[in-house]
Amino acid sequence: MGSMSLMHWLVVAVLVILLFGRGKLSGLMGDVAQGIKSFRAGMRDEEPTTAPVVVEADRKPQA
Repeated sequence: MGSMSLMHWLVVAVLVILLFGRGKLSGLMGDVAQGIKSFRAGMRDEEPTTAPVVVEADRKPQA
């Protein structure tokens, strides 16, 4: 009773297809795939920035 059999997975798949429809489900998966591709492209294009840090400790207070 604790594990899911093949019959349980088939019932779940049929319910998902009935609720979302084939068009919505494939569109959703396409959007997820496009998001993953965009994320990977963004990670690949990102360069580490090593900008110099400016310290203003020697500045005199203005009176």
